[in-house]
Amino acid sequence: RHKKVVETAPATGLKESTREKLFDHAKSLLSAVKYKNAGTVEFLVDADENYYFIEVNPRVQVEHTVTEEVTGIDIVQSQILIASGKTLEEIGLVQDKIKTNGYAMQCRVTTEDPSQDFRPDTGTIDVFRMPGGMGIRLDDGPGFPGANITPHYDSLLVKITARAGERKDAATKLARALKEFRVRGVKTNKSFLLNVLENDEFLNSVVNTGFIANNPYLLAPLKSQDRAQKILHYIGDVIVNGVPKSLGAVGPEPSKTDPYIPVLETPEKVGPSLREIYVSKGPRAFADAVRKHEGLLITDTTWRDAHQSLLATRMRTIDMLNIADATKIALGNAYSLECWGGATFDVCMRFLGECPWDRLAELREEVPDIPFQMLLRGANAVGYTSYPDNVVYEFCRQAQKNGMDVFRVFDSLNYLENMRLGIDAVGEAGGIVEAAVCYTGDVSNPRNGMYDLEYYLNFVRELEKLGIHTLAIKDMAGLLKPESATLLVSAMREEFPNLPIHVHTHDTAGTGVASMLAAGKAGADVVDCAMDALSGTTSQPSLGAVIASTAQTELDTGLDLAEVSAVNEYWEECRGIYAPFESGQKSGSADVYVHEMPGGQYTNLLYQSSQLGLSGQWGQVKKSYAEANRLLGDIVKVTPSSKVTGDLAQFLVANKLSEDKVIEEAERLSFPQSVIEYFQGFLGIPHYGFPEPLRSAVLKGKKIEGTNLTSFEGRPGAEMPAYDFDASREKLEEKWESENIRDVDLLSHAMYPAVFDDYMAKKAEFGKLSYLDTRTFLTGMKIGQELNVNLEQGKQLIVKLNGIGPTDPDTGVVDVQFELNGTTRLAHIKNKSVEQEARIKTKAKTDVAGSVGSPMPGVVLETTVSKGDHVKAGDPLVTLSAMKMETVVAAPVDGTIKNVVVTAGDQIDVGDLIIEIEEKM
Repeated sequence: RHKKVVETAPATGLKESTREKLFDHAKSLLSAVKYKNAGTVEFLVDADENYYFIEVNPRVQVEHTVTEEVTGIDIVQSQILIASGKTLEEIGLVQDKIKTNGYAMQCRVTTEDPSQDFRPDTGTIDVFRMPGGMGIRLDDGPGFPGANITPHYDSLLVKITARAGERKDAATKLARALKEFRVRGVKTNKSFLLNVLENDEFLNSVVNTGFIANNPYLLAPLKSQDRAQKILHYIGDVIVNGVPKSLGAVGPEPSKTDPYIPVLETPEKVGPSLREIYVSKGPRAFADAVRKHEGLLITDTTWRDAHQSLLATRMRTIDMLNIADATKIALGNAYSLECWGGATFDVCMRFLGECPWDRLAELREEVPDIPFQMLLRGANAVGYTSYPDNVVYEFCRQAQKNGMDVFRVFDSLNYLENMRLGIDAVGEAGGIVEAAVCYTGDVSNPRNGMYDLEYYLNFVRELEKLGIHTLAIKDMAGLLKPESATLLVSAMREEFPNLPIHVHTHDTAGTGVASMLAAGKAGADVVDCAMDALSGTTSQPSLGAVIASTAQTELDTGLDLAEVSAVNEYWEECRGIYAPFESGQKSGSADVYVHEMPGGQYTNLLYQSSQLGLSGQWGQVKKSYAEANRLLGDIVKVTPSSKVTGDLAQFLVANKLSEDKVIEEAERLSFPQSVIEYFQGFLGIPHYGFPEPLRSAVLKGKKIEGTNLTSFEGRPGAEMPAYDFDASREKLEEKWESENIRDVDLLSHAMYPAVFDDYMAKKAEFGKLSYLDTRTFLTGMKIGQELNVNLEQGKQLIVKLNGIGPTDPDTGVVDVQFELNGTTRLAHIKNKSVEQEARIKTKAKTDVAGSVGSPMPGVVLETTVSKGDHVKAGDPLVTLSAMKMETVVAAPVDGTIKNVVVTAGDQIDVGDLIIEIEEKM
């Protein structure tokens, strides 16, 4: 479009002789009509300096500001003085005395969208922050926070004029002012103006009226992070609506005490650290150094398994970063810090709105010299099912590249072929392969025949053949009693004298410290502990207790109890902030030797059970967990096999089913999807095989999606086609824009497609939430409260909550008023409590076979049938989800679909009618 974009004075690329001719023509024209006041005479000049008269405006024009800036003449004031009777000479306007000084440049910021042919935009201004500084002039219009921009007036918000000695300097000042200028709530032409001002052709030569047409990129919008407003929007949403119920913050309010962050003295360096040995000499040298180390080495699980076991994996990155400096000093001699993998990968995105890859990178930057350790679920990577082999390989490569060192590789069924894939992937990535044998049963009890000492030794023999660097005994439930630890570790040490042994347990029954000490005396090199404040019960044994118990002995850890205690004091106070996630468990419980529930699953399953309407039945859930384990074949239980067991246990309780009843009615029951996939071999093959006839009954009439297979016969991933990363990138870049998709994001999407998309949508709405302190993340702010938010080095937000408006009866919107770094900002928040009341749902008729009810409360993910479809018993009807547990509801009878009551996204309860089938007689 041929329109004025940037006003510049003096005009560029104009010969002085041409300029004088234009002056003469203008004076002659106005003298001829005896014009006596300020006015504007406009000419168009072509590249050959031919000029053409356009018009005369007998008033001040928008470009008067640049003239005032280079001449020092107040044109508006002069116009008023002339109108009052003063002569030009009397007010000092003599042509010979009018000189220009430097250059001035002006932009008109409007509420127009350049990418839509400068279509005017409308809406409410949430943010309006004006620029300033030397050489910047503002002639503003109707902009302010809360202003309603309508289509019925001029779209001008402000004229910004910059003045400098040189034209380029004026352009630089103007661009800087535009970048400082903040407008949120309506679209503006700011990005277009910035593109013009930073264009080399505009800055270095003379442009003509075809400039914009010849440079269509100028119309492309610039991407703004808008970090501050997104954070305010999140805080406002929490204030108005609270945090999502799915977060599970159902306990007491967070503590109002801010944890004290200790400052520890950096010790003198003595010799290379374990991580330096690994980085410089490789995994084998690392393993040799561990075996040669005198004393007992420690892995601190506080940053992963401890909070997974006690606080439903809800610990946020900011609380780890706050104590990172002290941790790297207090635990400088540790074997590793376990900080990644397992459930943390999923929970980061699903519930905390954080990127797990960012967490790894940020922690690595703060703690560069202690080995980091992660939990890798073999062929399942950090997911709950099998993935194509190239996904696992690429995941390990990216993890090692981004700072991971020790990969504890395990399989939830101790299935060697799944372990082989994980071990090979870590080895190819250059990581330290710590292969784990998952422990269950009791090796000290000769009557516990399935998982005896020979079973474990045989499994380790196979692992050693695969070229592992270290060995882990992974006791997920805390079943490893002191006597068992002595027996198991001593046998392994005798047979594998050069292999470092690392022992992991949970303190559910209260025997954890004793078991770790026994393991150390039997020959273990490393044991897992947690900071005292996050130890005990379903977490790991107390780090302080192990340090004190081994001091001045051959097992001395080399850690300073005073320094570790200083870090622990931080965690004591920090744990109070996570009070909403406490499970309520106040002591250890020896019944773990009966139900065998992993410590990392205990608190999660407790919360899930309450969400599934099983509150008050936790004792029954634990009992059913043991029954579910027997139904599945008495398996090793660790994620994801423990999830299968937990899903089945809750299914038994919710539907009041006994073991015998399940076996009897297996063909018609709508089992949780995880249970079906377990029997189909998605997790691999249990050492003692699948239980029959239950497996055949569960799988009757079912096929693995996209195949003709009823079940996998070997490692599932071996039969999966390679994942197409290029096609995935193309789709994700189209959906979320290319600059937002990194290589690591492809992996997040490959393993958790729905969770990743939900995370990206939340990130687009709320920005990066890890900037916020945890108390604010959970509860928002109180009126009058001030808050500091550090975005990066040198960039801090000072936020104050000034007020919360009423709910607009027409829109349901609440205006939350903040003060941000001294300026007013608004957040418009939809009040979800005033949305349309949920319709009363009809219950299924239990005496009518074709009246299909929901087997659990949750959300409808998908309906696979429509009214009029013909179905057979066992055909899938609806997919439900609740707390990460998916269930496919199958047709109980042959017939025709009479009515589909639910749609995707519907919230439903147990027994709610979802499908009606007219039974075929």
